[in-house]
Amino acid sequence: MNQEQISYVVFGAALIIALIFDLGLLSKKHAHVTIKKAIYQTIFWVGLASSFFIFLWFRDGHNIALEYISAYLMEWSLSIDNIFVFILIFSFFNVNKDYYARVLLAGILMAIVFRIIFIAVGIVLVEKFEWILYIFGAILIYSGIKIFSAKGDEVVDIEKNRVYKVLKRFLPLTSEDNNGKLTARINGKRFYTSVFVVIVMLATTDIVFALDSIPAVFAIVSDTPYRDMIIYTSNIFAVLGLRSLFFLLQGAINKFAHLQQGIAVVLIFIGLKMLLEHFIKVPVYISLIVILVCIAGSIIYSISTSERDSQEEIKVPGKPE
Repeated sequence: MNQEQISYVVFGAALIIALIFDLGLLSKKHAHVTIKKAIYQTIFWVGLASSFFIFLWFRDGHNIALEYISAYLMEWSLSIDNIFVFILIFSFFNVNKDYYARVLLAGILMAIVFRIIFIAVGIVLVEKFEWILYIFGAILIYSGIKIFSAKGDEVVDIEKNRVYKVLKRFLPLTSEDNNGKLTARINGKRFYTSVFVVIVMLATTDIVFALDSIPAVFAIVSDTPYRDMIIYTSNIFAVLGLRSLFFLLQGAINKFAHLQQGIAVVLIFIGLKMLLEHFIKVPVYISLIVILVCIAGSIIYSISTSERDSQEEIKVPGKPE
């Protein structure tokens, strides 16, 4: 086996062990995931992704490892934005908290399958039509500008979601969850439960975010024999960490009000990098620094403004301090 194949084997083995551990110990039926448990899960998945980075560093060299961790951080930061829509979906369909962990797992596994398909198609297109990278770059810049200029008080209307409209039109749906099952028998007829709808919507919602994140990874990773491996592994590790992030952030939506601006700047930077690749060669460590500074900066600024706003709300109007 060559080095790339060995990296795939190590990644696959780590993934299987991690999923067995997750399914066996962290996904027990009707088990509530506390903040403490969510922190442990997040550390587990981030630690696993970081361990793979260390493996690549010593096995394949620092440049491959830096490209991988840059791609992973890009995907991970976009995943945080993804979480907020997930929370709205669970709230809209009033999903029982007993089923959160299992529903998230099913939705995320479906999302991984869709991402693998997307990445495979993207790789074929890039190999046959290299100029498509410029289209990817333009899409990233457009998305970045759109995200940056979006109003913070805009609300996602689940009722108008296209996937939900299609499901309502073509499938018999019921608002019941039937004890967490995907279908229910009502008067002898099969209906699809709210749990089924939520799983489908989680997976398809991730596809929308993948339209930005996957082209961004193509811009970060250089055209080497390791490109495909880096794109697949960074995406899968980031998506698998979505569930623990959900439980960690579900009560803190308002504390990340400015995260989108940080993500927008990163998307614009990567889009420009993609468009100007033939004129300006941007080292991978520069991309990594930009991602870290923008995401960390937007999170810190969001938390500081959130705390300041909370303190101002506590003050009683007209009463001297």
